[in-house]
Amino acid sequence: MKIGILGSRGIPNRYGGFEECAQQLGTRWAARGHEVYVYNSHQHPYPHKEYKGVSLIHKYDPEHRLGTAGQFVYDFNSLMDAHWRDFDILLMLGYTSSSVWRWVFPRKPVIITNMDGLEWKRSKYSRRVQKFLKRAERWAANASDVLIADAKEIQQYLNDKYHRGAVYIPYGSETFKAVDDSILKKYGLEPYQYNLVVARLEPENNLEIILQGIQKSESQRVLLVVGNHETSYGEYLKNTFKDSRIRFVKASFKKQTINNLRYFSHLYFHGHTVGGTNPSLLEAMGCKCVICAHDNPFNREVLEEDGNYFLDVNDVVNAVDHLERNSVQQQKIKNNLEKLKTRYNWDIVAEQYEVVFQQALIR
Repeated sequence: MKIGILGSRGIPNRYGGFEECAQQLGTRWAARGHEVYVYNSHQHPYPHKEYKGVSLIHKYDPEHRLGTAGQFVYDFNSLMDAHWRDFDILLMLGYTSSSVWRWVFPRKPVIITNMDGLEWKRSKYSRRVQKFLKRAERWAANASDVLIADAKEIQQYLNDKYHRGAVYIPYGSETFKAVDDSILKKYGLEPYQYNLVVARLEPENNLEIILQGIQKSESQRVLLVVGNHETSYGEYLKNTFKDSRIRFVKASFKKQTINNLRYFSHLYFHGHTVGGTNPSLLEAMGCKCVICAHDNPFNREVLEEDGNYFLDVNDVVNAVDHLERNSVQQQKIKNNLEKLKTRYNWDIVAEQYEVVFQQALIR
């Protein structure tokens, strides 16, 4: 098959979830003999035209000049290029800035869209933007040949709303093995003597509840907040939660650093609420974290009974003051690692996509 992957900033991954997805799936499909192309932003720091068997197509991306509007231009440029590639499959990662161009989708390839999470629910967006995102979701649902949901809750939502028979294929992850406690010295930390949250600093990630819980707790363990805090909301959090136990650290895209911080944390807080299968949650599972997650259907679907949950400040206080890395928590860690082998496994995920591609081409 000749497969195009559109909708990420490109590979190798220097940014986030969709980039990791494009890298993990694309390289596996290439290794299995498929002809795979990934669209890369011309701003991507990797300048070469090939990565581990995957051909890279660099297209102009003015996001650095236009902000979010630049993503729409980048997707348009990628879609126009796809007309000349003779793809069998065009995998669209997300729909926010691509479905508006549905009238220029190439006709030859089967359009497979990973619908991501419920983007229109994100509280950071104004009502006008939320309304647009709802429309964009509908445009993508109607313009795609196959819809992919990376969580069963998202699959149910799509099937109820659009009656399109969305296919459930989860996100993947790996068990972290490159353990190196020397990374902690840079942050002045000792193994298992700090708590951690890694997230975009946005309201829907429940950071205020977590930070209020830290302030009200008796524990003297530091909470490391890793994320881009040089935003208006980040400044608000820093000014509101001035506590010697709360330290804001700029986000690092070096997996070795982030994963070692996860691995050696005492508790890992995960406050995400509106996504599907969240990549950072899977990565925390792979780092053998004791996870305290916001109690919602998406997190419950992934962790099941192998997480600890919070809904309010008191839940956070209780976790910080009383949760220990005991035998009960160690069993939860083992169970989560087993999930990464049998369910959230990139090899299995790549095979599931291949089956969907083959079935779609037969139709």
